[in-house]
Amino acid sequence: MAPVVEVRGLNYRYEDGTIALRGVDFRLNAGESVALLGPNGSGKTTFILHLNGLLWGDGDVVVCGLRLDKSSAPMVRRKMGMVFQDSETQLFMPTVIDDVSFGPLNAGVDAHQAAERALAALERVGMSAAAARAPYHLSAGEKKRVAIAGVLAMEPEILVLDEPTTFLDPPAQRELQSLLSGLPQAKLVVTHDLRFADALCSRAAFFREGKIVAEGTVAELMRRFEWD
Repeated sequence: MAPVVEVRGLNYRYEDGTIALRGVDFRLNAGESVALLGPNGSGKTTFILHLNGLLWGDGDVVVCGLRLDKSSAPMVRRKMGMVFQDSETQLFMPTVIDDVSFGPLNAGVDAHQAAERALAALERVGMSAAAARAPYHLSAGEKKRVAIAGVLAMEPEILVLDEPTTFLDPPAQRELQSLLSGLPQAKLVVTHDLRFADALCSRAAFFREGKIVAEGTVAELMRRFEWD
């Protein structure tokens, strides 16, 4: 079976000359959950920003059989849902239902179908009762769920989550892990929360100085490496 993400020889240098990625090779299979681990500044977030064209480096990125370039980027972005570290960056509309409907509407889905998608996504994350609420009234855990619902309403094949447990207390972290475990999409999870990663992900890749230097289970990489 072809991978849903395949990256070959990815290099990236920031404008100030800092080399962030050095020949990264990576594969993500359908339905698989993979944690991206490593110290701060090792290239994890830079890497995921290349997967839907938020950054452009040298190398090949193929998503769901589409080679990522300027012409394919809009289609790739529909297949890959990004959930950022701070949920508030994704919540900006007056009500929860407006926020979750925004992506489909912006993609050209008609208003009725966009509302149906939004309600289905909110039900999937357990937030149907909050549809009419203002996002700023929600707890951190509820905001994270609504941000995920907004991504699910776009019907992606892949979820990419950057530090998803930030700002969440332990009960909310456990609820998030349970929610994500029940979703069928392939997942990439950038995280320093090793307990969360171990519970959610069957495999991990360890970044150091812009390269993936090891792959294995979270437990295996924890035994091999220490990092901040």
